[in-house]
Amino acid sequence: MLSEKNLNILAQVKAQDIALSALDLANFGIILDGVYFYKNEQNSQDFMSIEKLQHSFCKIAADYYPIVVGLPTIDQEGNAVIRVDPANLCIPDIQEMTIQHPAETFFESRPSDIKGNPDVLFFNTRKFYRESGAELMPKANYWKENSGVVIRIIRFKDSPYVAFSFSLSHGIFDGIGATVFINHWAEYTRNIADVDAGNYKLADPPLNDRQIFHDSLKDVEALKVPFIDYFKENVPPLPFELPENPAAALINIPDIPVCEEQHMLHFSSKTLNRMRNDVDPAHTTNTVLAAFIAKNMLLANIEVFGTTPLLTCVAIAYDSRLRSDIPQQYSGNASCVSVAPISSQKILDGTYQDLANELKEHGARNQSGHTKTFLDILENDMKLMFQTSLSLCNTPASSYTGMSNVRYMPFYTIDFGYGKPGILGFDYYMREGMIRVLPNSQDGGVDLVVNFRDEFFEKLCNLEDVKKYADVIY
Repeated sequence: MLSEKNLNILAQVKAQDIALSALDLANFGIILDGVYFYKNEQNSQDFMSIEKLQHSFCKIAADYYPIVVGLPTIDQEGNAVIRVDPANLCIPDIQEMTIQHPAETFFESRPSDIKGNPDVLFFNTRKFYRESGAELMPKANYWKENSGVVIRIIRFKDSPYVAFSFSLSHGIFDGIGATVFINHWAEYTRNIADVDAGNYKLADPPLNDRQIFHDSLKDVEALKVPFIDYFKENVPPLPFELPENPAAALINIPDIPVCEEQHMLHFSSKTLNRMRNDVDPAHTTNTVLAAFIAKNMLLANIEVFGTTPLLTCVAIAYDSRLRSDIPQQYSGNASCVSVAPISSQKILDGTYQDLANELKEHGARNQSGHTKTFLDILENDMKLMFQTSLSLCNTPASSYTGMSNVRYMPFYTIDFGYGKPGILGFDYYMREGMIRVLPNSQDGGVDLVVNFRDEFFEKLCNLEDVKKYADVIY
């Protein structure tokens, strides 16, 4: 629970309604999470102090991020808003917990391919829940009291490691906005004495007003998005009707069951370079990775179902801030997705290079005009987005790979005054077929956190090219 002092800080938050964009609404019910491990090298008794973290959170919320303590509702005009009411705040759930095992119990290790470096460590989420005695971490969904932000500081018996676990609603941030928010919170924590004295300001404060998002696209010409036309013509109708104004239903979505069949693949920096050179050094590492995973997931799909699906869909998220006039400091949802629907037989008949070329072509089309079209559809035909989303899954008729590339987000700058995180991980996610990509600073490689059913993943790991390039962590 927060102290009276911290509650009084939040009580000073300015009353306001923060309008939500259609892109925010489309992400309600989805969770942004992470588990970051910090090492207490000096055995400090004050390491990752819960009191300090609670206090700095309340200060950053009051000064720059009132949206994190507001509640979603519908205003008199029927618009979805986050209502910030000092008399009725969504109090953050920031607590600490202790696990009666060393953190190392839940780590996997692999020899580094960098000469002289220590072993590379990985957090095994499944082993943590299987052997720690901990229940699933609560999720940030507003239908439960005070659940807009859920933070756990996890301490371990006889271990120098402390884990920072968070859960935030995707309805108020995209991955970039959430990571910047946590960095700002960490910055406030490092400078809390000056903050309390009124002598500290963020150099690049967030822009929370959703009108900025709309204004940035106002004069942009909407461009045709090829995959939209494909799904209009090919996906079956929804088995249910959406209300005329779906906002009320969307902001009250309860917990979506998580996929506990989570796995991790690791690619070291040397392996990534080798794979890129083998496929086509003209392509980026991200494009080569997407092609490699999509083709091998298709092969695993065929082995499980015993038939070749007609279609393979590869979905890749992109940050529209980088392809428009949307300011970098904009904190709301500005990430869109490009979906490449490709004939499965075409992928099987071609090479990784062929698939990389096709994915690159799809990705290169994603300019501000496509973001404008994406937003228009969300505002005027959200039913189509639901139809598309429900059709993206692994079945005998289709293979699906979703790449949520968070590789370039500033995870390793999140320093609360106790140093930077050394090991990054994820909690369970709710979407089967989704792959989240994390940078690994220990060897410069990447970790792919894969939501893939166990029987699929077993087939995937037995494929020759997966054995050649990937290290199966769990």
